[in-house]
Amino acid sequence: MRAPVHEDASRTVTAIYRTLEEQIVRGLLPPSARLPAERQLSELFATTRITLREALGQLESQGLIYREERRGWFVSPPRVVYNPLVRSHFHAMVTEQGRVPSTELLSARLIPANSSVCELLALPALTGVYQIRRTRRIDGRLVLYVEHYLTPAFFPGLLDNDLTHSLTDLYAQKYGIHYGRVRFDIRPTALQAEAALALKVATGSLALHITRLKRDQRGQLIDCDLEFWRHDAIHVSVDVPD
Repeated sequence: MRAPVHEDASRTVTAIYRTLEEQIVRGLLPPSARLPAERQLSELFATTRITLREALGQLESQGLIYREERRGWFVSPPRVVYNPLVRSHFHAMVTEQGRVPSTELLSARLIPANSSVCELLALPALTGVYQIRRTRRIDGRLVLYVEHYLTPAFFPGLLDNDLTHSLTDLYAQKYGIHYGRVRFDIRPTALQAEAALALKVATGSLALHITRLKRDQRGQLIDCDLEFWRHDAIHVSVDVPD
């Protein structure tokens, strides 16, 4: 008696997953390598596109491959290690791990703070804040979309500066401001349209959402960052000292 169709499809999904996983782990499909087109893969495994996509989706959820809109599927590069306890910034963190960072400025403007930002920065209603929107790459790959919200009183003339480099360094060099206490909130999420568009992925793609709320050396709330990382690009690791 022939097995039900759904059981056959499940076996095929498992076979595709294991084949691609093995070739990725053994380096036959190296980091950043582009996979063959879905049509070619479905022909290779003698299956339908629907079954193939289920297997690819499972590989994506494990962080082994990723998809870019209109470009196809790629093998995920190694993750960068992110330690919230280390006082650093994106460019320094990535460079120290032997990778190449870059930042693109999407927009920088003064806007009325929305209710969430007012709550985070303890601001009254209808307060203006600087909003800086940026994307960041590692080895040329888009991995992070971030929105920075800053209290203008601490940073006069900030928008006239080059905002493609470290804001941490800019704060220290131009304003004499250094970070004191920093609060991190980390949770998994699905990307909404704006962040997904910036990262060139489908809306609803998996991501890691990190909110960083920062005080200066005098304990004053100065800014907050809303970071949206591709889930396969980052490994959060915290080594708590004795």
